[in-house]
Parts: sequence; structure tokens; C-alpha cells
Amino acid sequence: MFDPERAAIRFGMGLSPRHELPQNIAALMSELDAPTGHDIVPFDAARPSMGDISRSRREAREAAGTDQADIAAKTRREMRREMYVMRDHGVRVYFARALDMPTGVAERLTSFWGDHFTVLARNKAAYHLISSYIEQAIRPFVNGHFKDMLKAASLHPMMLLFLQQSGSMGANSPIGRKRSRGANENLAREMIELHSIGVDGPYTQVDVTEFADLLTGLTYDTERGFRYDLRRAEPGAESVLGVTYAEENSLENIYAALDGLAAHPSTARHLAYKMAQNFVSDDPDRDLVEAMAQTYLATDGHLGAMFEAMLNHPKAWDRDLARVKPPKHYIASGLRALGVHGRAIVGADRQSVKRVAMTPLRVMGQPWQQAFGPDGWPEQSAAWVTPQAMAGRINWAMQTPHLVMRGRMPDPREFVQTALGSYATDDIRFAANAAEGRAEGVGFVLSSPAFQRS
Repeated sequence: MFDPERAAIRFGMGLSPRHELPQNIAALMSELDAPTGHDIVPFDAARPSMGDISRSRREAREAAGTDQADIAAKTRREMRREMYVMRDHGVRVYFARALDMPTGVAERLTSFWGDHFTVLARNKAAYHLISSYIEQAIRPFVNGHFKDMLKAASLHPMMLLFLQQSGSMGANSPIGRKRSRGANENLAREMIELHSIGVDGPYTQVDVTEFADLLTGLTYDTERGFRYDLRRAEPGAESVLGVTYAEENSLENIYAALDGLAAHPSTARHLAYKMAQNFVSDDPDRDLVEAMAQTYLATDGHLGAMFEAMLNHPKAWDRDLARVKPPKHYIASGLRALGVHGRAIVGADRQSVKRVAMTPLRVMGQPWQQAFGPDGWPEQSAAWVTPQAMAGRINWAMQTPHLVMRGRMPDPREFVQTALGSYATDDIRFAANAAEGRAEGVGFVLSSPAFQRS
């Protein structure tokens, strides 16, 4: 059942001349807790922080029309440069980890869960902080319990800001009555429909409304950070999915509700289906999904155990590569096949990062950390097979190897085996052999349908 090549291609970031193939499932699992070797600054230590940005805006407004205006404007320009530096660092670290880890399976899982808990920057000022959010709220829990990830992600400042929870308050709360405002349902709806039991789960609009009332009190501002504000909380008990939470408002009630969502059988099936779809097939086998869901329920929602249950199921090892790699995965696997080192990516200048990753990702339809909505990137492979996206992949395959290899282009006849292993077909070998030059031959391999699948 276990196949080393298939393991590296389907569950990791692809084959690489720098790394030995994994020899068993234990090798894949051990990587989930391995050191990454490349660091991203945690959200709380990130600079410029949300507080820095807020203060610079305020100072710019106060300085308008005075002799301090030029100084304030210069500070804002410097801060914008810092934002771009931090954003680009997140790009570099993602690809460096994908290149330097033995299989890259931890990066695949982190990307999967980061997309499951998608946050978007409502303005460019917060764009650079998304990598720090993923580092703090997602990565530590990919081999842990879903309830912990659910709390960390759903209550993170980036999520609260993205879904406008900071403006939510109970209609009958002290502040709500004063301002004639009520609960914002954004966070409650996404936590139910997207993050836990799924849009087809057994919930009603009443559950969403009650959950939104329960969540009132959660807030974040740049001066005081995350907090639970009783003055914003809707008084009284709320019932969500048949469970009534205590009348006395508290953050503990919210934690209990999140634990309840995480333990729900519909959450198990929703997460299992989505994970199997992401790694195995657009339409995953029912027995595979059920085996994963049952493992989730039996282990109190342990995500590593659910992933391992997938790896131990025969239907996860079908010979055909059924999934089209999303652009981020495609670029990472291409760089791995070329044997690029992480240090080359980390040390690259901004223009090189833009040419190798940022611009191609946009052309291929997956701009860096800019999904089109809170539901993240589409799981169906067809979403990535558009004329513009395919043209972008071909251009990347033909142009990028020359940029990153700098005269050390591999022999296409050998590269076919390096990049595809036993998935190299006779027509790909012929095209690589018949190419006018090394760059063209390598490009043929990287743009082949076989290489674009996992």
C-alpha cells in the first residue's frame, strides 16, 4: 500500500534530489513535529504591529497642515516599507521550509489548515501579519486537537478584525443599548458553516443568532489587545445546537461552545471530507472519509490521528494522481525538483521573490494570502485549470529554472526521473530528449500534466 514516491508527491511537496524518499508512514508523521529551520516572527512580536500602524495613522492626521506633516509622512513611508519586508519574509520562509524539509508534509498540512481558517486583510496595513497569524494560531496545532486550533484561530486578533467581531455587541448590553446596536453574525456564521460542522450541517438560523449573541463581548483593539468585555456581552443564556450555555456571561462559555462544535459528529465528517479532498481526490472515497471521521471522534478530535488514519487507508494510495496542484504547491514542487536550497530563497532580493513567486502566483490565480472570501481557496482541481492559469504555469516552467539555477541547469534526460520518478511517461521523456536546450527540456518536464498533479 505505502509507496515512497506517491507519499512524497501526494502528501508532501514533491520529489527532490536533495532528499531521500520517505520509507514508511512513521517517517511522514515524524515530520509534523520536526523543527522547521526557518522562523517567522509571532504575531505579538511582529513589527509594525497593528498598534504601530494605528498610532502612525493618528499621528499623520494630527500633523496634517503643520510643520510636523513631513515627518509623519516619512514615518508612514518607512512603515509601509517594513510591511513589505515582513510580507516578503513570509513568502520566503514558506518556500524555504517546503524546500528544506524531507517531504514538506508539515507545510502541506499548515497550508491546508491555514486555508480552512482563512483570514483576509481588510486593508493593506494588515496584509503582512497573515503569516504571523498562521505561525501562531495554526502551525502549533496541526498535530494536535482541533478544539485548540479552533480556539486559537477563531479568537485570534486577525480573525476578529477580518470578521468585524470587534464591532459586535449585544443589543441589550450596556454599550449596545447606548449605541442602539446589536450582534454581528459574521464570526458566528463562519465558525459554524466553514470552521466546524459545515454548511450542510444540522444547524438553523436560530443557532447562528444565538451563537452570535454568545460571542458578544469578544473584542480587540490595538491599545488593549484581545479581551472579553462584559459591557458588550448580551445578557442571558444562549442555546447553540441544542446546548444551553450559562446565563452568566463569561469567556469560559465561549470556550465551552467551541469545544462543543469541535466534538460534533458533523464537524468530524466535514473536516475528514475536506482533508481527503485536499490530499487524495476531488471526490474522496466514502469509506476513507468515514474512517478518518471515526478516528477523529475516537481521539477527541486529534488532527494528527485523523491524518494518520488517511495515510493508513488503502484508498489514499490509488496509483493515479487525481489532484491538480494549486499554484503555491506547484511552484514549491518545481523548486524542490530543481534541488533549490531554502537559503537561496531566504537570501533572495525582493525583485527575485516577485519574479519567482509573487507575480506567477497572481497570474496562476492564487495571489499570496489573498483568497477571494472567508471560505478560502477552492478544493476542486478544475478551479486551477483555466487558460490564463495554465499559460502562467507554462511560462513559469520555461523561465524560472533559468533564473534560479544560474547556469547549473540539470540535464533534461536525468531531470525527468528526478522530478517525476515512475510517473515519467514515454512522451515526456521524448520531449525532454528532443528539446533544443536544457532550459527547454526542463521546462517541458515542469509544465507536463504529470508534474502538475499530486
